[in-house]
Amino acid sequence: MPGEAPAYKNLKFYEEDKTRGNKRRREEDDSAGDTLRLNRYIANAGVCSRREADALIAAGEIRVNGEVVTEMGYQVQPTDTVQYGKTNLKREKEVYVLLNKPKDFITTTDDPEGRKTVMDLVATASKERIFPVGRLDRNTTGLLLFTNDGEVAQKLTHPSHKNKKIYQVELNTPLTEDHLRQIAEGVELEDGKAEVDDVAVVAGNAHFVGVELHIGRNRIVRRIFEHLGYEVVSLDRVQYAGLTKKDLPRGKWRYLNEKEVIRLKYFL
Repeated sequence: MPGEAPAYKNLKFYEEDKTRGNKRRREEDDSAGDTLRLNRYIANAGVCSRREADALIAAGEIRVNGEVVTEMGYQVQPTDTVQYGKTNLKREKEVYVLLNKPKDFITTTDDPEGRKTVMDLVATASKERIFPVGRLDRNTTGLLLFTNDGEVAQKLTHPSHKNKKIYQVELNTPLTEDHLRQIAEGVELEDGKAEVDDVAVVAGNAHFVGVELHIGRNRIVRRIFEHLGYEVVSLDRVQYAGLTKKDLPRGKWRYLNEKEVIRLKYFL
């Protein structure tokens, strides 16, 4: 049976008080009593971010009670039916789940080839539909966040927010001092320079290297080391947007606590 995700009761204080947090606060109120701005309603249904929802509204893609609505500030009533295409959207409870991904699971919501997906691992987490934020390769392990909060997902994946990630890399041969320096300065790959924020050998063992970076290009960590002639034996994401693997065994998941959610929504 799907679990019951926590209700983050204190989030409303951050929504109502525009001075809290360092998020760019909106001039207009999103809600008035039980009503909710249409773009927020769409984001809360897990479709996309609020900004992307504005584009859907402007394009006439959204219907309320069967009528196309293109007005940006439109307030949705609790009794209204909101449709995107043929799908009725629901104002879902926002859910945030952190998984410590094992090997041999692919990051997709569905696989036509029938391979194991990360969705199998979080199937019991919530009755709301949740989606992985970004992706990890099949053989990469470590932290993967799932949510139905389109705005948080957009924030964490968009390059402008410079979301920090830390990986531990195991190499087939020890990393040389020269290659360590090259990585720190930025390795030139076929799609441009791969800039890292920090790189260091772990506990004096040059087979293991810690890499901190915010760029999100495809397979970027593996490609840096393969470019320099190393084979990546294992790759583990040990930190993601300030979240860590503390007390989270491989293959297990947990709900984010309220403090973590507030930080992701209002302080990143």
